[in-house]
Amino acid sequence: SGDAEAILDEMGDLLFVAANLARRLNVDPEIALRQANAKFERRFRAMEALASEREQDFTALDLDAQEALWQDVKKTERAT
Repeated sequence: SGDAEAILDEMGDLLFVAANLARRLNVDPEIALRQANAKFERRFRAMEALASEREQDFTALDLDAQEALWQDVKKTERAT
């Protein structure tokens, strides 16, 4: 419906369910989230570096170009 309060409420429910699922799988949800954040930051920094290597202004790239960089970074991580 686009109602900001309803969206906020649903997102809270979704996060609550995800945390409970993690606990059922014997995964500490806080540790999992910290690791996911670290991975995102590492990849984002690598995207910026890759754009710089290619002499591209990262901030001027559209979402498709940024997504291409993201995919290139993921491929590089998998190869190592």
